[in-house]
Amino acid sequence: MQEESTLVAERPASGRDFFMEAVEQNVWGIASSIDIYGCDPEIIRDADKIKQFVRELCELIEMRRFGETVVVHFGEDEKVAGFSMLQLIETSLISAHFANQTNTTYLDVFSCKPYDPKVVEEFAQRFFKGEYCAVNVTLRR
Repeated sequence: MQEESTLVAERPASGRDFFMEAVEQNVWGIASSIDIYGCDPEIIRDADKIKQFVRELCELIEMRRFGETVVVHFGEDEKVAGFSMLQLIETSLISAHFANQTNTTYLDVFSCKPYDPKVVEEFAQRFFKGEYCAVNVTLRR
């Protein structure tokens, strides 16, 4: 089981460094893309579990959900088949696609309210029982 994670932006930093930099520089927002490989197939194929993940994540990073979580299964091509999720939050949105063929979660969190991308990564990897993650973080100015 591979246990690695990379935060990539203008310079390598921990998730907390991104949070503090965002606050100090008063950036417009933080965008993180978190790819979680080797996820539990039963979890990523369960719309109710995906909705549970969104509720728990929003509570954890203190984001207010705006409306209901949308979870839709689509994809005639097996390469892209799986659920997609969208959750508007008062400060922007959280979205994800769950690829059945590879048991991979592609999670994006964008918010003008600062949050710690490392907290999101660790929670998401634990929730979906992923083997390892690749993370990219951008401070939006």
